[in-house]
Amino acid sequence: MAQVSGKKVAILATNGFEQSELEVPRDRLREAGADVTIVSLKAGEIRGWDHTDWGRPVGVDKTLDEVKPEEFDALVLPGGQINPDLLRVEPKAVGFVKTFFDSGKPLAAVCHGPWLLVEAGVARGLTMTSYRSIKTDVKNAGAQWVDKEVVVDQGVITSRNPGDLEAFSAKIVEELKEGRHTHRKAA
Repeated sequence: MAQVSGKKVAILATNGFEQSELEVPRDRLREAGADVTIVSLKAGEIRGWDHTDWGRPVGVDKTLDEVKPEEFDALVLPGGQINPDLLRVEPKAVGFVKTFFDSGKPLAAVCHGPWLLVEAGVARGLTMTSYRSIKTDVKNAGAQWVDKEVVVDQGVITSRNPGDLEAFSAKIVEELKEGRHTHRKAA
């Protein structure tokens, strides 16, 4: 995998993230040399959801109150049903996503993670994918939904499910390596 030493990546999550959708990108990004920070609403630990039951806890590195979008080179939004649903009703989380989108830096969302892009009002005009159950939400937000393993549009990287995680993670590393900074269309 390409090296992205010195690049800082935030993973925004809370309780109920799909275990693999946080851990696989985190691990692949770290293997590629990125400095990965787990950001959440509160300090301590957040607990994942692993297929059909609660999974392993993951330590929170920083709270949303302790970080600013400009401190990071990329943002990753894991899915799971619970995690993005809890985050999309938190104004600080939605604001963080919106500000990050406006920065033009790589922004990646997998599975139900695109719910945060919808809530932040940034999906309009993008070609995206997501977990199939939120396809209508994504389309209603003005995005073109496609059924592909990984989609990149204006630096926004989306994937459908845990089966896509290797391609999703590789695409995040690629976008970071290229140092892409996109002037995105106003939502």
